[in-house]
Amino acid sequence: MPQISGAGRGRIHLLDELRGFAVFCMVFYHGFYTLAFLYNLRAGMILLNFFMPAEPYYAGLFMLISGISSNLSHSNLVRGVKLLGVALAITLITYLAVPEEVIVFGILHFLSVCMILYGLLKPVADRFRFSWAAVAVCAVLYLCTMGISSGYLGLSPQLGVTLPQSLYQTNRLAPLGIYSGTFRSADYFALFPWIFVFAAGTFLGKLAAQGRFPACFYPSRIPFFSWIGRHALIIYIVHQPVIYGVCYAVSAVVKLITHT
Repeated sequence: MPQISGAGRGRIHLLDELRGFAVFCMVFYHGFYTLAFLYNLRAGMILLNFFMPAEPYYAGLFMLISGISSNLSHSNLVRGVKLLGVALAITLITYLAVPEEVIVFGILHFLSVCMILYGLLKPVADRFRFSWAAVAVCAVLYLCTMGISSGYLGLSPQLGVTLPQSLYQTNRLAPLGIYSGTFRSADYFALFPWIFVFAAGTFLGKLAAQGRFPACFYPSRIPFFSWIGRHALIIYIVHQPVIYGVCYAVSAVVKLITHT
């Protein structure tokens, strides 16, 4: 992860802490998902259903902060290519180890593509100054592309444009949010609409790069979440194997108890 530091004002610890909180939530969510779908534990399904409505919010927070950080990185292109390598390795590992829960285009795939695109387009992006209008445009575009997986562009099927059904006969466009009924990915975040959350972060990141965030963003208040935020990628990579091991142990204990 890049140093989240504003110009001359030191590290922006609040961003570390928010990113750490988002990763913390994602780890627990994946734990519940594993208990529910790999080990068929009713408790896991109950917890998963309870926390599922919150998933888009902490995932979106993670994306927003990644967009902000892209203005503080020396090379988004290099960073994105490296992350893409990690994401593809995760796809291969899940395909070989748990093919029923393979990760095709998860959040790391998404972020790597966003970083690469931003790295390629940064000379153009640098021409734009920060404005709340730009952030608002990103929000509108997010809302207008939320329905792409349901076959339309716009605020609703009635207030939008219906996309050709022929597009949804294949999974080749899954990274864009267009896929058939056979598509499955244990972790999935399509470019649309989520790329506009990342884009909004890149505009906010212009303030961070200039040291213009509010003073309350800079002091560290929750070291635990700050530490997680600074080591987010490593934690994300290793948390799934750890979760599988813990869930296997929990499942074995539950089965032992229920059969005695």
